[in-house]
Amino acid sequence: MSESTPPSAGKPPQSRERAQQARRRVLRTILLTGGVMGAALSGYLPLVYAQKKRLRPPGALDEKDFLSSCIKCGQCVQVCPVQAIKLADLVDGFGVGAPYIDAREQACDFSCDAVQCILACPTGSLVYKKPAFLGVRKGAKLAAAPILKAKEKDAEPTLNLSERIGVARLTRPEACLAIQGKGFKGQVRGASFKGRMRYMEVNRWKPIRVADHPYDVAECDLCVRECPVKGAISIETVFAPDGTKRKSPVVHEPCVGCGVCEMICPVEPTCIVIDAREVWNT
Repeated sequence: MSESTPPSAGKPPQSRERAQQARRRVLRTILLTGGVMGAALSGYLPLVYAQKKRLRPPGALDEKDFLSSCIKCGQCVQVCPVQAIKLADLVDGFGVGAPYIDAREQACDFSCDAVQCILACPTGSLVYKKPAFLGVRKGAKLAAAPILKAKEKDAEPTLNLSERIGVARLTRPEACLAIQGKGFKGQVRGASFKGRMRYMEVNRWKPIRVADHPYDVAECDLCVRECPVKGAISIETVFAPDGTKRKSPVVHEPCVGCGVCEMICPVEPTCIVIDAREVWNT
């Protein structure tokens, strides 16, 4: 063979049909690999997300009973006046389609007064009072019917709710404006925030965007100011580790876990969160 002869000389050229077959094999391998990885992730992601407790709508049964009885009909979503209730997506595994609340994005402010999601539930997944055979976890039951601030002047000021859906907890006290003795002025969460709430001084029956209700407070107390349940949270004088006196949000037993404090906190990330399905520990 002469030096000018290319290395492939003498080999028969690959037919067009064989080239297409080779390409199809490569594509099939890629698709199969992607399918296997997708199937693996579809089983893995629900397990990961299952570690995160979902905040369920008011009156939800304990998680196992809730998921087994909820038919994912979306009726609770339809009647919520602030659209706080969402339906879970595929990553929730067995919980796909089940209603939940992301309090930071949109809390339940009880602007429906009657807790319409419970009234709309056709299966008893959301109830005012559990049937006796299900029982109530210690700490989940409210000591007394919660008083709704918006209904204080009504003949019946209480909220028809017997169990909490979670408990508020101050998670980042070092960033809390109240503890720092700072005020707040402007739009909570910024002009683009879509969360809504009922403001009694504006309209009792029509929730408005939080962004349309700017604040100007010398000392931040928004979590207390906007909490819909009387006595659930207050600003108290506490002692810091160095012995100095500070003012701090303090959560009390009437807290039902609605999430308004988490939504309205102007600090990013929020200083106060709702621990879903948490009970009250005395």
